[in-house]
Amino acid sequence: MKQVVQNYKSGELALLDVPVPGCKPGGVLVRSAYSLISTGTELMKVSEAGMSMVGKARSRPDQVAKVMQSVATNGLPATYRKVMGKLDSYTPLGYSLCGVVEQVGAGIDDVKVGDLVACAGNEHALHAELNWVPKNLYAPVPDGLAPRHAAFGTVGSIAMQGVRQGEPQLGEVALVIGLGLIGQLVVQLLTASGVRVVGADPDPARCELAERLGAAACGDPSSAAVENSVAELTGGHGVDQVYLAAGGGSNQPVELAARLCRDRGRVVDIGKCRLDLPWNAYYEKELDVRFSRSYGPGRYDPSYELEGRDYPIGYVRWTERRNLACFLDLAARGRVDVEPLISHIAGFDDAVETYRSLKDGELKAVAVLFRYPEQAAETETPETPVKAPELAVPAVKRSGGEGPAPVRAAKTPVRLAFVGAGNYATSMLLPHLARREGVELSTVVTTTALSAANAQRKFGFAEATTDLDAVLGDKSIDAVFVVTRHSSHAELTRQALLAGKTVFVEKPLALTEDELAGVLAAVEESGNDRLQVGFNRRFSPLLQEARNRFGARTGPASLRYLVNAGRLTHGSWYLQQGTEGSRFAGEGGHFIDTAGWLLDADPVSVYAVASSGNEDLQVVLRYADESTATISYVTTGAPGFPKETLDLVADGKVLRLDDFVRASVHSRKRWVSSRLPKARDKGQSAELAAFVKAVRTGGPMPVPLESLVATTAATLAVQSALAAGAPVTLASTR
Repeated sequence: MKQVVQNYKSGELALLDVPVPGCKPGGVLVRSAYSLISTGTELMKVSEAGMSMVGKARSRPDQVAKVMQSVATNGLPATYRKVMGKLDSYTPLGYSLCGVVEQVGAGIDDVKVGDLVACAGNEHALHAELNWVPKNLYAPVPDGLAPRHAAFGTVGSIAMQGVRQGEPQLGEVALVIGLGLIGQLVVQLLTASGVRVVGADPDPARCELAERLGAAACGDPSSAAVENSVAELTGGHGVDQVYLAAGGGSNQPVELAARLCRDRGRVVDIGKCRLDLPWNAYYEKELDVRFSRSYGPGRYDPSYELEGRDYPIGYVRWTERRNLACFLDLAARGRVDVEPLISHIAGFDDAVETYRSLKDGELKAVAVLFRYPEQAAETETPETPVKAPELAVPAVKRSGGEGPAPVRAAKTPVRLAFVGAGNYATSMLLPHLARREGVELSTVVTTTALSAANAQRKFGFAEATTDLDAVLGDKSIDAVFVVTRHSSHAELTRQALLAGKTVFVEKPLALTEDELAGVLAAVEESGNDRLQVGFNRRFSPLLQEARNRFGARTGPASLRYLVNAGRLTHGSWYLQQGTEGSRFAGEGGHFIDTAGWLLDADPVSVYAVASSGNEDLQVVLRYADESTATISYVTTGAPGFPKETLDLVADGKVLRLDDFVRASVHSRKRWVSSRLPKARDKGQSAELAAFVKAVRTGGPMPVPLESLVATTAATLAVQSALAAGAPVTLASTR
């Protein structure tokens, strides 16, 4: 299928062939009929992409701050790879469309195949021939409403949420500053609510259009016309509400709002304009400044938008889906007229040229629609804690099954498939594999079409798809990498093992004991134990050298591992503990595996204590030879402090690791790593080399399966120990 995309690094716009998205449970697959270009938001994004790197940095200081923090934590090379990987990727455009339901996912019963729906979301209502849309981001189109009009649903919801934030009442007077697409819709919604409206915009054509659509008066904000109209309509008191629907870098809108708003009036920001509030003016009138967050309550809440959890109507009357349905109803009943807003309808094949014309100013438009091929026949004329004293580590059993992978000919490339192509895969794994001789990147599978297409373009995959079954059934593929969200790791690993593939799964292997048992059941059923978990730190060259310098030990050891994990940014999917597990469950296996590798043993018991909310953890691991390892996993440390520091003490010797930058061993002779490395090498390259070698030769996997299982079981036992308030005993698998 085709999709409009943009490369944020180069500014290139393209109509790209991408895989068809799969129809996941909880949503529907929609074939687009019309999609709406947001001439404000989208053109701003297109313009930013055309800026120099300095210009991009100036326009997004929030992102620059994140980059600098990443440099302090992860080092310059790793940060550079991650940032360039993000910039040099195709990103989608679009967020408002109307289309026909082509496929219905499990759990959906309010629409059927063939129904017309309006769709929302900058990840789900894209300028693409097909989109998967979750339940709370679509609404059925009422009978009689034309598809091209229903395509305004999302933008209409944005305007509606802004109006709701202003709390207009019958007979009031409002000022709308900025008469672009959103401003024109705000004018109509206010008029339909019994509010008299004054509009302000420097474009005379837009002022004239707003007056035709119900505004009492409109004019240039820099002229006296607007102020005179407000004085006449309000008896000199000023308007009750001001709606800022303008963009740009001028502070004129907020200054005009203060001048023309009545005492204790409301100012609602809907657009993205400069907001240097003149303190005296806003203080003296005690103005109430409000922000309108996109389509309404539910926006940016993954449990609402992606998981389909609705808010009770008694507590949240107008969610983003209810706003969408309400706007469609108003349009169907003629209370809002979007037809006069349509300046141009372009064929979808002309998408790139249409954006160029808009950006260059050749096409003057309030609203532009893309018409998809299926609509070609239509006219182009606008229309409670449980004690767990013991946790059994599942025994590793292997049936006859397929057994070890066959040895490959020396010159035959190892063919790899990737399931998932997110930040970690594209910054830490694929760059190493793409340049490794004897490796062929065969297929990349993702749930979103564009991420698969990006990975194919950047790393040279032969194919990109959203069809996992096709990959698992392809006998020419030797190994499958599972690099998806944590909640899917165990199931995808199980499926790949049963399909006879060698599997590399990023940590964690499992989030629950049942998931771990399921993976081991697949090993037993298939006889396929060709599994590697991405515990990469044991492969770090610096740590391996330090371990060799430390040498063998004879007595018990004491190991201390401080992990300065830091706080997560708002919206991170790591915070979705209900589905993705705790943060330690997702990351803690790294540190438990490193400790076990340094001590050459698996833990026999786990004890853990936590601060409120279980964010800061102290985990104590005991080993059969009376060695102990204490892992301090904290989120409240200083951001500038190294992320990982480790001390190992035994037999009168001390090994110290400082964040994979420097290592030292203190014994009769002191050894210190000679120079700072060019980058923090946490072992990914060496780990992948060992994995590829095992796949090629059919030899042993880099880490024994028993060790992977023991580490996973110990990680899961941390939660059990927290609940029990007592140590949890682990059974040995060796």
